[in-house]
Amino acid sequence: MSLSARLDRLPLSKPHYALLLIGGLGYTFDGMDAAVVAFLMPAVKGFFALSNSQLGLVASAAPFGFLFGAAFAGVLGDRIGRKKVMMLALAVYAIASLVAAVSWNFEIFLIARVIAGAGAGAESAIIAPFLSEFVPSSRRGWFVGALAGFFSFGFVCAALIGLIVVPLPEGWRWAQVITFLPILLLLWWRRSLPESPRFLMNEGKVAEAERVVVNFEQRVLRATGTDLPPVDPSHAEEPEPVKFSLGKALKFLWGPKMWRITAVTWLIWFVITFSYYGFFSWIPTLLVSKGLTVTTSFTFSLYIYLAQIPGYFSAAWLNEKLDRKNTIAIYLVGSAVSAYWLSTMTDPAWITVSGMFLSFFLNGTYAGLYAYTPEVFPTWLRATGVGLSSSFGRIGSITAPLIIGFFATQWGFAGVFGMTTAVLAVGVACTLLFAVRTAGRSLEDITLEETAVQPLGARNEGA
Repeated sequence: MSLSARLDRLPLSKPHYALLLIGGLGYTFDGMDAAVVAFLMPAVKGFFALSNSQLGLVASAAPFGFLFGAAFAGVLGDRIGRKKVMMLALAVYAIASLVAAVSWNFEIFLIARVIAGAGAGAESAIIAPFLSEFVPSSRRGWFVGALAGFFSFGFVCAALIGLIVVPLPEGWRWAQVITFLPILLLLWWRRSLPESPRFLMNEGKVAEAERVVVNFEQRVLRATGTDLPPVDPSHAEEPEPVKFSLGKALKFLWGPKMWRITAVTWLIWFVITFSYYGFFSWIPTLLVSKGLTVTTSFTFSLYIYLAQIPGYFSAAWLNEKLDRKNTIAIYLVGSAVSAYWLSTMTDPAWITVSGMFLSFFLNGTYAGLYAYTPEVFPTWLRATGVGLSSSFGRIGSITAPLIIGFFATQWGFAGVFGMTTAVLAVGVACTLLFAVRTAGRSLEDITLEETAVQPLGARNEGA
């Protein structure tokens, strides 16, 4: 009996929600680290006497590290295991945050921020594909969308840190100490997290995969108190184990059967990440330019960050109702309309309201994208596919603060968000035309039908 079919028939219950909490806390702290830099920038600029160019480097440091962390995490996740990479990524991120907190010059602070970004990027890229491999196909879109929703809690925490902690003496250092605290999660994760049975099967560790599935089934039985549903006889068979090198993975991703899926996924990641980081990195500064004090701008930013929460969770619900690709397209359209609305506003209150709508839709897009991306890549390179997609998207997060900083000078507030509208419109068109349907389909069925599985001659080759 297929192990993946046994996992897919399990009803969502306490063991699944425990995984959601574990992964969600990881995303909470990733989101907090990504957002807190916007609130550190004014304090860091004064403390280290930075120029505007150096301040731009601070804004781009963590996204730069994120790019490499996501790429390496994906490859390592398919080589040594999802769980190991997830724990290593958390340790790297937390320790680097502590180094940033005690940094004695700008160079050390900048390097620590890059390394912290690498850890956060690695963790962000590995959690979604890891947990998606445990979730039944009928609820996977909601589950992974809700998992991504935990990012919003991190952004809200970052805004609260900006309001309460950063204004204190040496407050920017204490803010970084707070982002170190997630290292305590390692004690819990090491004991509680199982390795993915789908990964173990691909490694040929059938007995170990069987033990994980049996244990998970027993936990679901205890949680539900009812017999487990029967296994779907039409469920696709377990794919053959595959060993691969990075070169082979890239050749497959851009080969004749996969290039369209890869190109569309990478493009959507770039579009949403460019728009997202361009907006959130500069919104406090732009609000100050409209006459608000720094403290008031942080308060308005908190309202904007709070709008993320319903954005994520509404999209997670729609993932199952409308399919992931339609959810992504709808929320991209909402983002484009909101960006245009924002570009026409001059009053700080209306800037905040339109910014809340943009925040709602941008983050809703992420809920669809985080659910969609692990589904379209086969098990043997699922983490690699997600990691490289996320990594490519981070090119947008690196360039957005720099490009928007330049065009804010040339075009002003309206021009910046007018440009964002155009970028989002490209994402809508490509999603509707080329993304594939994934709702209600098992991961193995999607692999079989959409990616045509790897040719037999490519199997079992070493790196």
